[in-house]
Amino acid sequence: MSQNAYTVVCLARHGIGPEVMGEASRALTAVSLQHGFHVDERHVPFGADAVTRFGRSFPLSSRSALLGADAVLVAAKSDAVLTSLEADLDLRTSIVRVRFDGRAELSILAPLGADGWEWTLERAFTLARESRGRITLVGVDESWANEAARFEQQHDGLEVERMTPQEAMRPLIFTPERFDVVVCPPELSRTAAEVAASLADSRTVAWGRLAPTAPSIFGPAHGVADTLAGHGVADPSSMLLAAALMLAEGLGERSGAATLSGAVGLAGGDDARRPSTRGHADLVLSQLPVAAANAEFYREEACG
Repeated sequence: MSQNAYTVVCLARHGIGPEVMGEASRALTAVSLQHGFHVDERHVPFGADAVTRFGRSFPLSSRSALLGADAVLVAAKSDAVLTSLEADLDLRTSIVRVRFDGRAELSILAPLGADGWEWTLERAFTLARESRGRITLVGVDESWANEAARFEQQHDGLEVERMTPQEAMRPLIFTPERFDVVVCPPELSRTAAEVAASLADSRTVAWGRLAPTAPSIFGPAHGVADTLAGHGVADPSSMLLAAALMLAEGLGERSGAATLSGAVGLAGGDDARRPSTRGHADLVLSQLPVAAANAEFYREEACG
């Protein structure tokens, strides 16, 4: 059991952000107690809140807290404001996690720049080994084929598949459970993620930007959704999955991450969903004992 302690900067922003971030905080507390680690959350001003209080969207105090953190959790998808924040971090790889109802998920990784290919491939092969042992290279051109082959030799025993973008799109929509870790060029990553998440009623999505040195940044697929703010009806599933993604890929707490991600999946069916933000978060938390995975055997059985 882990005895680690981590510092996480939380950027709730505006709109539904404070509501879903509050539920993520509850989930992190519950999972950390269950798996024996501690998360010190630093909720700092950022975006509209910071403009109101300090006259700028990213004050120096928030920047200092962010640079000293182990990971960053934000309550909205990436936008122009977050892009300015990300410029301060050594981010190399984008990751999108798609969670399916039940017990399956896939990860889509892409380099954020040409100099990020080697690190992205290394991270993807390592992730596949720690997951279900499958990696799919989609549209990886000849310039990186030799590098991919080298990692394939280093990670003997993985099931490695190469597909063209045209070959990959249909199974990503209709049989996504066949995939485990997908690697593609940056120009394909957004399309691949949107295709994999296209059946939105039965799939939950979160994103991350990974750095070789802390901190990496993680968030949900939704925006600030101002029209829903204050009504207590925002679905917290994507935010909770983002917290799970942060635990796994940002803090290395994979057992706790698998438990939280599994609970999101178990609570994600249309018949199970609750109409209120707190109600659905309570449902997810109630599934944590069912989804619990110990430190040695956190891997989940593949669907299909």
